[in-house]
Amino acid sequence: MRIDVIPNQYGTKAVLLRKTWCEGRRVRHKTVANLTGLDPAVVDGFRAVLRGGVVLDDPRKAFAIRRSLPHGHVAAVLGTMNGLGLRRVLGRKAERMRDLAFAAVAARIIDPASKLATARALDPETASTSLGSLLGLGPVTGNETLDMLDWLLKRQPWIERSLANRHLKDGTLILHDVSSSCLEGSKCTLAAFGHSRDGKRGKVQIVYGLLCAADGCPVAVEVFPGNASDPSTVSSQVDKVRKRFGIGRVALVGDRGMLTTARIREDLAPAGLDWISALKTADIRKLLQEGPDGAPAPLVPEALVPDAVAEVTGPDFPGERLMVCLNPRLRQERRRKREDLLKATEEALHGIAASVRSGRLKGREAIDRRVGRDVNRRKVGKHFEVDVADGSIAWRRREDRIAAEARLDGVYVIRTSLGPEAMGTEAAVDAYKSLAGVERAFRNAKTDLRIRPVHGCSADHVKAHVFMCMLALHVEWHMRRRLAPMLFEDDDREGARARRSSPVEKAEVSESAKAKADTKLTPDGLPVHSFRTLLDDLGTLTLNDASLPGRPDSLFRIATEPTELQARAFGLLGVDPDAYISVTG
Repeated sequence: MRIDVIPNQYGTKAVLLRKTWCEGRRVRHKTVANLTGLDPAVVDGFRAVLRGGVVLDDPRKAFAIRRSLPHGHVAAVLGTMNGLGLRRVLGRKAERMRDLAFAAVAARIIDPASKLATARALDPETASTSLGSLLGLGPVTGNETLDMLDWLLKRQPWIERSLANRHLKDGTLILHDVSSSCLEGSKCTLAAFGHSRDGKRGKVQIVYGLLCAADGCPVAVEVFPGNASDPSTVSSQVDKVRKRFGIGRVALVGDRGMLTTARIREDLAPAGLDWISALKTADIRKLLQEGPDGAPAPLVPEALVPDAVAEVTGPDFPGERLMVCLNPRLRQERRRKREDLLKATEEALHGIAASVRSGRLKGREAIDRRVGRDVNRRKVGKHFEVDVADGSIAWRRREDRIAAEARLDGVYVIRTSLGPEAMGTEAAVDAYKSLAGVERAFRNAKTDLRIRPVHGCSADHVKAHVFMCMLALHVEWHMRRRLAPMLFEDDDREGARARRSSPVEKAEVSESAKAKADTKLTPDGLPVHSFRTLLDDLGTLTLNDASLPGRPDSLFRIATEPTELQARAFGLLGVDPDAYISVTG
């Protein structure tokens, strides 16, 4: 039996179900039915039956879905990591630990969790995504993930050197900043109380320093004890840049609390490294003083032009270029805030005076303690002169001190060892302000990747955990840049920066970013997402294990068809989702 399509004299085609057989040497045909008037889909059904197919009265019986796992976000992350060649960066030799580390970095982006939870998410019996299946990991235990951390920490110098070779060049800028995260447990030797950079007081913590390329791409990280100060982290980073990365000419960019005069003199200058930083307020005040022999002061705040940059030199900073900036918006905000704090402190003093008059607060010592507590709480006690007696209290503002502090409102000074031939004035200011990219990286690490709280008994496991998060941050940074047209992020930073008349001006978002924020839609009408919600949307694309009806051994794998939004995301990432259905090696 077969179906023949025969043209006729009227220009149409006849669709015939025919039976064919042989009689001797002759081939006989018999038309069983004329199917010309049937829908083409019905005709195709006949063809399928003739080829040995099965006719089903319910489409849901076409095949049985044995298991469905979230898959789209896995394909997006794995595709990006493979495009970056991260598997080879982790190790050239194919081995179990390398594959586990590769999976752990991907899992940290997809669904950050503890090492035990990650192991369960990768194991075939308890898998929560298609990640473990695609990588062919097989059974995974919690102890294996701990062994993977030990392996990864030993590979850290080689991996960071590989990333540095890609993103850092001789004569480039390197951004450096530090942050801290609280740590659970009491056995880790790195845990200590210290200055919390994220407001988690009363908890032991660790400190970690992040090195980024000039464009903000994370390249290396180092973990320090929780009581380490910002300046104490500089020397080890200098050694890493010079010895491990082998970069001779480089300019290190760090904030004023880290690249202090002492660190510049003791660490950077002997190593021959250039630097870009900023002056502390106490150092800026030195520029207000007259020079020797009555020379005019290098800095006169009243002569500064708002949103402009003035380059000066100072006797206390030999061999340095000083770029003085005046931000009028910052000046206005600081003056408003100071006045609010002064008024709040005066209200507290009025309350103390009322208590003294009513007799509820007696004795000079008791009044002094109350004044010290309430006046110093808002950090403006230096602007008040308070006279306390046994039964009275009086105060006044120190207008001279307030005026002296207000002279420097909105003024900041960028300092650098780079000569004008190496970097222009405005470029140096832009370079210092690019530290905001490192701060964004810390923010993403603490929110999207959940680097905190850190759980680890040994210092090595804590270091490996932070390093693994840095690798995930490296991948996420590349994904964010490619997916920027679909995210609530500025996809035209260079254009927005070019429209500024001065680097001192506040960074404005581009017109495309404003349009996305207003309409919540991309130019092609798709919903705008955050990075995390876009991953969640991609995760609705599932990978399904299915079988034919009545044949449970006929397993095959099929993925959900991508939606328009998902297809757009895969296109921006340069990832073919169909390439991530079978096991990848």
